[in-house]
Amino acid sequence: MCSAPKALSKLQPGASPKGFTAPRKPLALKARFTRDVIRSIISTALICTSGIFGIQNHHQTKSRFQRLVTRMIGFLGRCPGWRETAPFALNTDRSAMSLLQRVWHAARLPLQYCVVEDSIDSFIRFLAVERGLSENYQVSTQRSLIDFAHWCAASKKIDNSRGVTLPVISEYLADRKRGGLSASSIKLIVVALKIFFRFLAAKGTIERDPAEALALPRIERYLPETLNELQVEQFLESIDLKAVHGLRDRAMIELLYASGLRISELANARLENFNFEERVVRVTGKGNKTRLVPVGRKACEALAAYLSVERPKLVKPRSSSEIFLSERGSKLTTARIWQIVKKHARRAGLEKNVYPHLLRHSFATHLLGNGADLRIIQEMLGHADISTTQVYTHVDQQRLKAVHRQFHPRA
Repeated sequence: MCSAPKALSKLQPGASPKGFTAPRKPLALKARFTRDVIRSIISTALICTSGIFGIQNHHQTKSRFQRLVTRMIGFLGRCPGWRETAPFALNTDRSAMSLLQRVWHAARLPLQYCVVEDSIDSFIRFLAVERGLSENYQVSTQRSLIDFAHWCAASKKIDNSRGVTLPVISEYLADRKRGGLSASSIKLIVVALKIFFRFLAAKGTIERDPAEALALPRIERYLPETLNELQVEQFLESIDLKAVHGLRDRAMIELLYASGLRISELANARLENFNFEERVVRVTGKGNKTRLVPVGRKACEALAAYLSVERPKLVKPRSSSEIFLSERGSKLTTARIWQIVKKHARRAGLEKNVYPHLLRHSFATHLLGNGADLRIIQEMLGHADISTTQVYTHVDQQRLKAVHRQFHPRA
């Protein structure tokens, strides 16, 4: 955790600290701006930069935190009632989290509405340190708990975890369902609430777990969409290798299909984890679990062409060892990979909705259809439970029935 910037140590209400630049043309804010709007903007900013709570790079932590505080000061300095409050940055030795709490106090916002409320913050640290869960899961869980805390405060005037009961939770879930939230999204919220209150009960923060009897919503299982082998071939061959970043895009999509990687695993794949001789790549999947995945011959050839010709041109002084780099020399984001796959699918003339995970589904289905063992497929996909992999057996059976109906004379 980084320490509070020294420039904030003598900050007075309405003043701009040295090293922080206010926007040139501040937006015209109406005088009737409410505290709820202030809270929403700050909460959104914190969710977007939630990496400051557990990020490993100290300099990146401090930089992101300073940018966040800059924007918060610029916004709060123009809000009604700000100039009547006391200075909030009085101690340069306090942590970034403590400084954010003082910002909330200065804005006269109740601490229970704050993202850094002690019990939620303690629980997120528990997920990160003791459970070793991924950052994406931490952010998703944190967002669910924050939304629930805000709803309780606004609708039920409940400002602590001891006031939460099973009827309150049920009413909140019903409200989210009426708002159009899908069953799978509600299930994620239910899981977050159950493990959160179980954690508080184990610590003795609450006497009884209100979510203990909460049932998980039933979710309809949909068969995953796939491309057939001819469509995959059409997709891959349509990529123009002479176009800008054509070698990179071809290698990337070849690897997605050849190894069945998740999009996050592809984005984080590193040079030191790829073995050309053995034709395997080591990837880190959900829950920070690592596994070795074989890479096909054609994918290796595409990777070799990209690494020898195109990647050296993308490398910048601050580039890291990720395999796939952007124009700026940084690693490709998952959103950018999604865009690239969609772009090439449109150019290939495929009618289906093609996205990166569709290639993972196709990888597993084609392996199963050609006689691969289900346990081997489970290992390559990184599924913790075989039941997750078994969905591909239904896809294969559906394909066999379609073939039977099409070609059997008495089908």
